[in-house]
Amino acid sequence: MPAPAGAPMGEMADGAVGPAGAPIVSLAQNPTPEGAAAFWCSAKAGRVRMLVAPAPPGRPARGSVFVCPGRTEVIEKYFETVRELQARGFAVAVLDWPGQGLSERMHKSPLAGHVRSYSLYVDALVRGAAAIADRMPRPYVLLGHSMGAAIALQALRQRKFEAAAAAFSAPMWGLRAWFFQRWFARLVRLFGGGALIARPPGPEETFATNQLTHDERRWRLHRELVEAEPRLALGEPTVGWVVASLNVCQGFFETGALDALRRLPVLVALASEETIVKLSAQRALARRFKAGRTVTIEGAGHEILMETDPRRAVFWTAFDELLSRAGL
Repeated sequence: MPAPAGAPMGEMADGAVGPAGAPIVSLAQNPTPEGAAAFWCSAKAGRVRMLVAPAPPGRPARGSVFVCPGRTEVIEKYFETVRELQARGFAVAVLDWPGQGLSERMHKSPLAGHVRSYSLYVDALVRGAAAIADRMPRPYVLLGHSMGAAIALQALRQRKFEAAAAAFSAPMWGLRAWFFQRWFARLVRLFGGGALIARPPGPEETFATNQLTHDERRWRLHRELVEAEPRLALGEPTVGWVVASLNVCQGFFETGALDALRRLPVLVALASEETIVKLSAQRALARRFKAGRTVTIEGAGHEILMETDPRRAVFWTAFDELLSRAGL
C-alpha cells in the first residue's frame, strides 16, 4: 500500500522520482489518461505526487505541458484536460502542490491549507520538472489555474522555469481582501499565528450556490474523488497561506517584475462571472505582458476549465492560437 500523505519521504534524493509508483484515484466517470503514471518526488516541502501522461504514439511530440492546479485541487480533477492536451500532441505533467492532494501536508491538521512561502511551491514545480525531464520532450508550456497561475508566473519571472508559452486560467494575481484584513493577517503571522485558520468554514456548498462552474457533472467530480479517497480533501487556508499569497501577488506589480517575460507568448483567460479572486488585478497585470492576449470567457465562473463545453471551447480556441503564436 502507498504511504499516506504526510508520511516520511524515505531515502529519495532531492528531486528524484521514487522507485515505487504513487497511487491514482481512477473513477469510471473520470478514467486515467492513456499511458499515465504517477510518481513520488522530493522537494523542500516534502514528498510531492506527480502524474506524467505521454504524448500519443505514432507522431513526434509537439512538446510538453505542465498543468499547475489551483488551491484545493488535485491531479485527478484535470484528467479531462490532460486528455485534451494529449490529443493536441503533447506530453503532460500535473502535480499535487505541497500541502494538498496526496502530497505531504505542511500543517498538523491535514485539512488546513498552509504554506509559509510560495518559494516552496516553486521549488516543487522546478524539482518535479527536473525529476521527470527524460519523460517530457521540449519545448515546455505552462498552463496554470488560479493559485497555480500565481505559482507558474512566479517561477517564470524568477527564471526558475523555462517555457515557450504560458496560459493562465482565472489567475490568482490578487486576493479579494480589504485593506484591514490584509494587514491584520500580516500582524497575526508576525506574532506567531501563521498556522491559525484564516476564516471559519462556511455553509456546505451546493451546485446551486457554487461560484465556480455552471456544469454540474464537472462540479461533482471533485466531491466524488474525495469520497473515493478522503485524503484528497482540503479545507480552509491558514493565515500563513494568506500572507504568502499577498506577498507573491504584490511582487508581480513591482517595477520590472515581468521584464524577463517581455517576449513570452502568453494567454490570460478571465471569467466574466469571477467572484473568487480579484478581477481588476487580473486585468491590470495582463496588460503588462508585451506578447500577451487576454480573452474573457462570457458567462464563466472561476473554474474555466471545469465549465460547460461551449465556455471551455472558447478557452481551447484561444489556447490553440497561443500555440500558433509560439510556433508550436
